[in-house]
Amino acid sequence: MLKKMKKKAMLATIAAAMTLSLNTNVFAKQINTQPTSYQTVTQIEDWGAATTKVIVNVGKPIPKNSVTTDTFKVHVARSDQRLKKPFLGEGDRTITKAYVADKDGNPVVQTGKYVVLEMKIGPTDSLGSPLNYDWATTGFNDWVDMNYTITQQRDIETSAGTISGLVVDQFAGETRELVDDFSTGKGTYDNVSLSYADFSPKTDNHKNPLIIWLHGAGEGGTDPTIPISANKAANFASKDIQSKFDGAYVLAPQTPTFWMDGLKGFGDGTSKYENALMSLIKEYVANHKDVDTSRIYIGGDSNGGYMTMLMARDYTNYFAAAFPTCEALKDTLITDTQIQKMKDLPMWLIAAKTDPVVKTTDYIEPTYQRLVDAGAKNVHESLFDKVVDTSGLYKNADGTPYEYNGHWSWIYVYNNVPTDTINGKTTHIMEWLAAQTNPNTK
Repeated sequence: MLKKMKKKAMLATIAAAMTLSLNTNVFAKQINTQPTSYQTVTQIEDWGAATTKVIVNVGKPIPKNSVTTDTFKVHVARSDQRLKKPFLGEGDRTITKAYVADKDGNPVVQTGKYVVLEMKIGPTDSLGSPLNYDWATTGFNDWVDMNYTITQQRDIETSAGTISGLVVDQFAGETRELVDDFSTGKGTYDNVSLSYADFSPKTDNHKNPLIIWLHGAGEGGTDPTIPISANKAANFASKDIQSKFDGAYVLAPQTPTFWMDGLKGFGDGTSKYENALMSLIKEYVANHKDVDTSRIYIGGDSNGGYMTMLMARDYTNYFAAAFPTCEALKDTLITDTQIQKMKDLPMWLIAAKTDPVVKTTDYIEPTYQRLVDAGAKNVHESLFDKVVDTSGLYKNADGTPYEYNGHWSWIYVYNNVPTDTINGKTTHIMEWLAAQTNPNTK
């Protein structure tokens, strides 16, 4: 019995020694990291803003191939402080790609202190949206609180040791692609204040046109980044669209309420913001001597399409062209005299037949036909059957392109989809727009 007990004790000692031997190196190589943090990256997609990636500062240099999509878990909680019950929801984001990067999120050649976690996004993925449309109370979109927690799931091996157990929840800032290329400002005219976002092209050796875009009903307020983010209006500053104009200024004014707030009633064919808007535009042009005053274009969607029609009607000779989208100025509010005046302004109207908000049979269709009948020689209409994804990335369950709300025809404009046959050639809306000049300017 004594011999057996001694033998067991010896075996236990040997086993313990072996375990200690095996684990000593691990314990010795476990390293501490400096304070960690994360940054978010937001892109503007067809349906609005989406947080596409987080850039995690892991606190120590790690090798290029030391992380995979399983290394971290990304959890987010969303809340909107405008609401009585701010909490919107929470959950884990799906990581689609992971790689070691520099502080700007660029993949490294050897080592880096940062890890980029790219995440799945989509038009129905609310967890990825840094915006919330508060339709019930304010009627506006706004940025929400996005609290991320990035939790390490697998060890990261480095030449200095092993990194494990990281929990990263310290927010270190956000990048909003394209949106950050805009400046913001505010102007007050006869006690009416309008905020705005604007983009300036690179300095060149020629004057540049000005694209004015008027937002929809959900983008009013006092944060001018909303009108270029809640839809895809920031895309007017993209390399692709800018190349069509050889560089263009972009001005996106914002009303504190709705462009359709009329002098007597909502959508009555007037706007209490019209004079202020024109004053803002003229002031902006005066302050930017590089603007080509013969190439000032105005467009807008829905509520902003309404305002575009008012500006085209009342300041016809000021603009080189107008491109109202799902415009909300009812045809019955446009007189024959106004049609005669507007027929000489180059115009491209866009909408979808499935629009549940602005019925095309009461708005774009009769107005377009009246312009044609009046002799308009440079008026175009893009009346789509419906609004669908054009990227090929998002599909319905049956494999067909994902279908958006029929009111969202602005998606086609931002992506330069509308076409017409002009002088025997298929021409896209942005190429057409860039070619228009105002004969009324000197």
